[in-house]
Parts: sequence; C-alpha cells; structure tokens
Amino acid sequence: MLKLCGFRISNYHNKVRIVLLEKGIAFEEDDTCRPSQAEAYLARSPMGKAPFLELDGGRRLSESQVICEYLEETYPQKPLLPADPLERAKVRELVAHMELVVRRLYGSVFFKRDISEGTKNSVEKDLAKGVRAFEALAKFDPDLAGKDLTLADCAAFVHLPLVSLASKLAYGRDALEELPQVKPCLRMRDERPAFHRVNEDRKAATRQ
Repeated sequence: MLKLCGFRISNYHNKVRIVLLEKGIAFEEDDTCRPSQAEAYLARSPMGKAPFLELDGGRRLSESQVICEYLEETYPQKPLLPADPLERAKVRELVAHMELVVRRLYGSVFFKRDISEGTKNSVEKDLAKGVRAFEALAKFDPDLAGKDLTLADCAAFVHLPLVSLASKLAYGRDALEELPQVKPCLRMRDERPAFHRVNEDRKAATRQ
C-alpha cells in the first residue's frame, strides 16, 4: 500500500492527500515526518523535504507536484487532468503560478527568520505579476480551470489561503483582494468531503 509521509500543517502534504482521497486511492499516512538533513531522512527524501510517497519495493517519490502527476498517471480512473493535451498543459500552467513567489516569504512571516528589505520588495513586485498571471489563467467556471475539478483546484485549496495570509503579514494587505472569485471558489471546494476532511485535519494539527 502507498504511504504518504509528511505533516498535516504542510500545504504540499495536504495537496497530495486531497488527490489521494479524491481519487479513492487506498493509502497509509505517516504524519510525523518533518523536513530534515539527517542522513537517514535524506535516504528517504533526497532534498530532505516533505512530503514524500513510499511505494512498494522500497521505492519513493518526493516533490508534491511530481507525486500528484504520478498518481494521475497510475490511477486514471478518476482523472484530475483533462484528456486534451493543451488543456492538461493549461492546468499545469495554472498550478505553476499559484505560490512560487510568495513561498520566499514563508521563513520570515511564519518562522520569524530575517529577510532583507531588498528581498521583501522584490517579492512584492513579483507577487503582483504572479497574481496578474493567475487572474488571466483562472476561469472560475465554476472550477478553477473550467467545468471540471482538476489538480489546479487541489493546489489552490491549500496554496491560496497561504498567499493571502503571507501577504497580509508581510505587507499589510491581501495580495488576492482584487480577485473576489477566490473565496467563493475555496468555500465551494470545502463542501467536497475530501477537501473538507483535509482542511479539518489541518486545523486540528495546527491547534495541536
């Protein structure tokens, strides 16, 4: 059986978990794994990151998006990517624009690490570009990439709240405030059992 290893506060872990639950894939979970540079951990995750997925025969996969793509290809019965190659690429494009920029703020706003004013200003400029690109790509019709649930919705559900929170903490404003479609879209996703379960488990892990 597949085993997802990570921790439930992580948006990357939760993205993979949503995909597993949405697809109805049987899996075990070890939610005690934290990023580490210890030799034993690096043998399981080459960059020392979480999550990673343990397969049969001692094989493993790391990087959340890589894991999601693997699950999509291995368990195609309930697809989370469109059949058309261009539409599949457009979903991947949308996922790529969600939170790569704001991730550079996480150490500062969530863990009180030092960040230079130059970096902070650079992120703010790049964040504006990222939001503009996201607005151009997202359809909200009613799902993020169109009329069907996709990997983009799984990613948005865990990433976009952090984009809002990190930008509020860093700059005093929500970088997504000019996209009124975002919050209703996230609320709609929370009505699906898999999304709601993961979100409730995240809240419980955060409290703990």
